[in-house]
Amino acid sequence: MYQFFVEENQLMGDRIAILGSDVNHIKNVLRMKIGERVRVSVSYNGRSFFGIIDSITEDEVMVAIESEDESGTELSNRIYLFQGLPKGDKMELIIQKAVELGVYEIIPVAMKNCVVKLDDKKAGNKVKRWQAISESAAKQSKRTLIPEVQMPLTWKEAMKKAEELDVVLVPYECERGMETTREVIKSIEPGQSIAIFIGPEGGFSPEEIEGICPTNAGDGYSQELEEKSHRISLGRRILRTETAGLATLSMLIFCLDE
Repeated sequence: MYQFFVEENQLMGDRIAILGSDVNHIKNVLRMKIGERVRVSVSYNGRSFFGIIDSITEDEVMVAIESEDESGTELSNRIYLFQGLPKGDKMELIIQKAVELGVYEIIPVAMKNCVVKLDDKKAGNKVKRWQAISESAAKQSKRTLIPEVQMPLTWKEAMKKAEELDVVLVPYECERGMETTREVIKSIEPGQSIAIFIGPEGGFSPEEIEGICPTNAGDGYSQELEEKSHRISLGRRILRTETAGLATLSMLIFCLDE
């Protein structure tokens, strides 16, 4: 069954209007007909419906609602991926797979060891492309919502945002032993918001790792992160930046998904 996303104002009682580029896709690419069943999700509020196409025009496809999808496909925990900006097109792969694995929001972060430097214009164009990848992956994986890709943040801005969340996980190559990782993940409660911080190819700088998850309080240390931040291990092997976040998401799904 094909899936489409709409804005809240396209939900009209017992019918849903599909507009924009999806109309051409339905008519000319998928060649769908009146009477075919579809799943339609409201982009950012988490509601999904099953319905039947009951009219197709040049500008819109109308869907008659049969039922609401009460079970949905979302985790009870909202997971925020703070990804150090990687080189090349690695970010596209990270976004695609993170969306498939259930991430709620993706926040690119300009860290000290990032090779990539984006000005506002370049960042805006990148984010537009990244958001389109998120939407495509959400459709493919039958997500109930489209994860948002934020504009890149500085390290300080990222730490400030993380202070608002319940749990902060920092996979770090110098950590050893999976027992702590298991204990931390098992302690996460349903409904808690989770931040995952992933360094770029060069890893976190010493100042960054001490700031987000300190061994000793000092300059740049955030007391708001003291109890909620945890350095964790992802095993005895060193993972690439495009692998580390996905590995962490997979571990979380294993323990948190119902």
